[in-house]
Amino acid sequence: MRIAVLQFAPTLGDVERNMQHASNLVYTSQPESIDMLVLPEMAFSGYNFPNVSAITPYLEPTTSGPTTRWAATIAKQYQCYVIVGYPEIATMSDGTTVNYNSTVTVGPSGEVLNNYRKSFLYYTDETWAIEGFRSNSTQQPFFCGDIEGLGRIGHGICMDINPYQFTAPWAAYEFANSMLAGNARLVVLSMAWLTRLAPEDLKLEPDRPDMETVAYWLERFHPFLEASGLRDEIIVVFANRCGVEGNREGDRVCYAGSSCVMRFQGGGVRMFEKARNEVAILGKAEEAVLLVDTAQPARFLLQQKGV
Repeated sequence: MRIAVLQFAPTLGDVERNMQHASNLVYTSQPESIDMLVLPEMAFSGYNFPNVSAITPYLEPTTSGPTTRWAATIAKQYQCYVIVGYPEIATMSDGTTVNYNSTVTVGPSGEVLNNYRKSFLYYTDETWAIEGFRSNSTQQPFFCGDIEGLGRIGHGICMDINPYQFTAPWAAYEFANSMLAGNARLVVLSMAWLTRLAPEDLKLEPDRPDMETVAYWLERFHPFLEASGLRDEIIVVFANRCGVEGNREGDRVCYAGSSCVMRFQGGGVRMFEKARNEVAILGKAEEAVLLVDTAQPARFLLQQKGV
């Protein structure tokens, strides 16, 4: 599978400009053929909204707002699947509305195939959204299921891979274990993951990844390394955003970038090659499209079980 990960720095609240910027980045990357395009969490609205009133103008009806229309256009243009994050407002059966932090998956013909709602919320989400699995008492956290053309796929959004509310045991590994239990072969994460680096640090060698962040992501999939008999590969896509984002309340945050694709197999995890002897990973402040062909060998060993 040829996977394209779009990493960029959207401007908070400037939806049309962010969409045009994303379209330009995809076009200028000149992908000969791609099977899937993955974008970050809340890719076009931006993420760092301080409260519900601030984000309300940017909430989109379930799989029928500007983000879904953009995804359908791009999917048909490049004949690929598109997964992208957006802030959702859903109308319930009794006419009331609730908000979610969601991703929509669109197929090559522009058809909506899945709408996933973030299960574990970060404190920024809690000011305006509810947990996806709380909307239905019978629904379990996360999504892992069959999607036509993609096989057994799992979806997550950023905080989903952390311990629940940072209070669950570190070794519970709720997300990773859920993906193993569901037999996911492909796991896709749309993210707006923060970094501890300051804005001035991001400007230094922006094309170099934040390896502290990458190491943390890897650790949160430790069960994939320990799974006995894991002979079939599991591909994990980390689609993060980059840049610095402020808001009207004066809160300013920095994002880690460092989008990448990892292959877990046989007790080890490897990364792919994007050029001769160059690891396929984007820099901490790099706006670009990362292209990875999972049919090719993953040459760069990150970690081996027991090491």
